[in-house]
Amino acid sequence: MNTSSVMGRRALGMVGGTARLACVDVLRKMHEANATARTFQPLNIGVERALNSERREADFCFPGSAGHLLRIFDAICDFEQRGVPAVALPCFESHLFIDELQQNTRVVIVDMIAALFAHIRQRHPLARRVGVLTSPMLCERRLFERYGERACIEVVSVGLESVGALRAACEWLVAQGVDVLLPGSTDSALSWRRVGEVAVPVVDSFSVYAQRLLDADALQPARQIKLGVVGGVGPAATVDFLHKVVRNTPAVRDQDHIKVVVEQNPQIPDRTDYLTGKGTDPTLALYATCRKLENSGADFIAIPCNTAHAFIAPIEARLRIPIVNMMNVTADYLRAAFPDVDRIGVLATNGTIASGVYRKALEARGMAEVLPPPALQARVTNAIYGGCGVKAGFTNGECVDDIIAAVESLLFQQVEVILLACTELPLLFPQAASVTRNGRTAHLVDPTDVLAKCCVEFARGKPFAAQTTAPREAPPVEYAVLAQHNERKTALNADTLLSAIAR
Repeated sequence: MNTSSVMGRRALGMVGGTARLACVDVLRKMHEANATARTFQPLNIGVERALNSERREADFCFPGSAGHLLRIFDAICDFEQRGVPAVALPCFESHLFIDELQQNTRVVIVDMIAALFAHIRQRHPLARRVGVLTSPMLCERRLFERYGERACIEVVSVGLESVGALRAACEWLVAQGVDVLLPGSTDSALSWRRVGEVAVPVVDSFSVYAQRLLDADALQPARQIKLGVVGGVGPAATVDFLHKVVRNTPAVRDQDHIKVVVEQNPQIPDRTDYLTGKGTDPTLALYATCRKLENSGADFIAIPCNTAHAFIAPIEARLRIPIVNMMNVTADYLRAAFPDVDRIGVLATNGTIASGVYRKALEARGMAEVLPPPALQARVTNAIYGGCGVKAGFTNGECVDDIIAAVESLLFQQVEVILLACTELPLLFPQAASVTRNGRTAHLVDPTDVLAKCCVEFARGKPFAAQTTAPREAPPVEYAVLAQHNERKTALNADTLLSAIAR
C-alpha cells in the first residue's frame, strides 16, 4: 500500500538512528504545533522500529560508524518500498551521512541541521556567531562548522561529555561572544531548559525541526536527475551510447557524472523485421522495459535505437516520464548546425526508412531525406544484419565496403550531410566527422552522439524542449473515475466504477 496518500494525509517516515528519544520529542512537538496551527494537517507518520536482531547489534553500532550508516539506509529503503515520499532524521549524528544517503534514495530526507541554520538566519538575522552544544564526536568532525560555512555564520562548538556539564558549556560559549546558542545533540536538545536563563537566545532545536516537517515545501524532492536507457537494441550500440554519455559529460571526478540506469534487454523483438512484415511486434517488450526504468527511478528515457522510435508514441503516452526523441533532437541539431543545407543523406535500416520517422522529422524542419538507391540500400542492410555485419560483431572488411559504397551513392546525389541513422553504423566510423570519396565530401552526423549530448544536458538541468509527438491517449475510464473521486474525497466502489464504464 502506498502510504503517501492514505485518506488524504501527508505521509512521513521517522528514522531515529541512534536517537530514539529524539523521535518521541519531535513527534510530540509536531502534534502540538499541528493542533495549534491555523490549518490542521492530517498526518500519516510511520516510525522506524528496531528488530530484535537490531537491538542485539545496537551495542556494536557506534554513532558515526559504517554500521550506523547502513542501518539508517536500510530504514530509509524500508520507507521507500512502502511508498513514503519523505523521512525525518532527528538524529544529529546521522547528518554526517545525509548527502550520501540522499544521493542513494528517491525519498526526500528533511535536513534537520539545515533547518536550524535557516531558522537562525530568519529569526536572528544579526547573529554572526553561534555556539553549538554537541557531542565530542560531532565537535571533532566539525559537522556544524560545515553547515555554518554554507549559512555564512561562524560556529563555536563544545563537545559535552554529560548533561551535567551543560550549564558550564553555555556560560563558556556566552563568554566567547556567541549571539545564539544551538543545542546540537539529543541530550542537549532534550535538556536545555534545565539550564535556566542565559544571556543569549537558545534555539529549541526539536521544535524548529517539527515545524519544518509540517512545511509542505520541506517534502519536495531536490535530487539528481537519473537517465534511464533501454539497452540491448542492440547490445554494442548500447555500450557505444554509454561511452558517448560519459565522453560528453563535463567532469573532473567520478561524482560529476550523471546517474544512469540501464535495462539491457536483447530479447526485444527485432524492430526492422516487424516493420517489414517478417517478425513479432516489439511494442510490448519496449513498453515493459520502459516501465522497469520508470519504476527504477528514471526521470527520462533514452532509446539508442533509431528504428525503435517508430513504436514510441503509444508507449510514451502511458508513461509518467518522457522519452527523448532521437529523431527530433537530431533534426534540431541539423537545422542549427547546417542552416543552409536542405537535403540530408540517410543511412538506416529498412525498418527506419519504412516507418518514415526521419523523413517526418526532417520535413518538419524544412529538410528532405535522401536515400541510397535500392541495390545499395540492400548493402546497408547487409552491413548491419549480414553474417559479417556490425550486429555480428564485425567493424571492418565486408561491412565497411558495403557502407562506403552506400556513402558514395549519396555523395553522387550531391548531399553535404549524411546521417548514420542506425546506432550500429557509427561503430564503422569511430571519431570520423566527414568522409571524402572521388573528390566529394560530406559531413557525418551521429544521432547517437547527439542523443547522448542532449541526455547529459537534460540530466544537468536543461529543460526539455517541446517535442512534436502523437496526442496522448486518454486514461482508462477507471483511472479517470478514481481521479474524480480523489478530488471530491469520496469513496470509490464497484457501483460507481461500473456506472462510469456504462456511460
